[in-house]
Amino acid sequence: MKTKSLYPYYLIWPALFIYCIFFVLPALIGLFYSFTDWRLDRETLKFIGWDNFKQIFSDKTLVLALKNTFIFAIVTVIGKNVLGIALAIGLNMRLKSKNLLRAIFYSPSILSVLVISIVFTPMLRTDGTINKFLEAIGLGVFGQSWLTDPTIVIWTVALVSIWQHTGFQMAIYLAGLQSISKEYYEAATIDGAGAWSTFSKITLPLLLPAININLMLTLIGGLKVFSEVFVLTGGGPGNASQVVGTIILRAFGEGSWGMGTAINTLLFAAVTVISIPLLIFMRRKEVAE
Repeated sequence: MKTKSLYPYYLIWPALFIYCIFFVLPALIGLFYSFTDWRLDRETLKFIGWDNFKQIFSDKTLVLALKNTFIFAIVTVIGKNVLGIALAIGLNMRLKSKNLLRAIFYSPSILSVLVISIVFTPMLRTDGTINKFLEAIGLGVFGQSWLTDPTIVIWTVALVSIWQHTGFQMAIYLAGLQSISKEYYEAATIDGAGAWSTFSKITLPLLLPAININLMLTLIGGLKVFSEVFVLTGGGPGNASQVVGTIILRAFGEGSWGMGTAINTLLFAAVTVISIPLLIFMRRKEVAE
């Protein structure tokens, strides 16, 4: 009997061991190195305490990178989820072409970020397709230097990310919508409930599990942004679109391994501090509903 009771743990231990070796142990080692002056041009390490972290918040480029990371995360979380729900509701209706439309909206999410950059970089130039289109319809005044204007470049990258990944969020919301029994909507129709009342009282509460999943995915993905910025702008113009991910790459590339590890540790802490309380809050809302 005792052997049988321990049987599930025999299946967990190998995976737990691999997880500890390849994730927990490197994370702890990285935490140690973040408090040192570890550099390529030095043979010995010296413990420097919080100096790396103090430098992060005193360096204007690093502070800008933190600001851009949070801007990107907030914009993409809102954009991907709002548009994802809207698309899911629209494509959950009885449309003859709904399967084709689902495939069209989902397809960008399976493309490589490198492919996206090849497509969008020419379009977003000052003389690119988007500005020419705006001129053609009489809205040339809205044309922008999308990738070279420091004030809007991070917003441009966020919009490209929203375009690429909204279809993935849509698919999750579609699965959530299709799991809701039609009896709820039939009862609401009999009671004379309007479209907004039906959405807010039935659809939204029962869609909370899908909302919870998508919020976590988009938030963590937004805070860990790297590839979109790297392939579209490289952190430019100047340092205008630098994010934490590109700063980490630059620090390691310059041989400042201790500083790079400190920035990475700070990013890990930010993701943990933000995502875990949000997850707990959403779980409670889910259970309450």
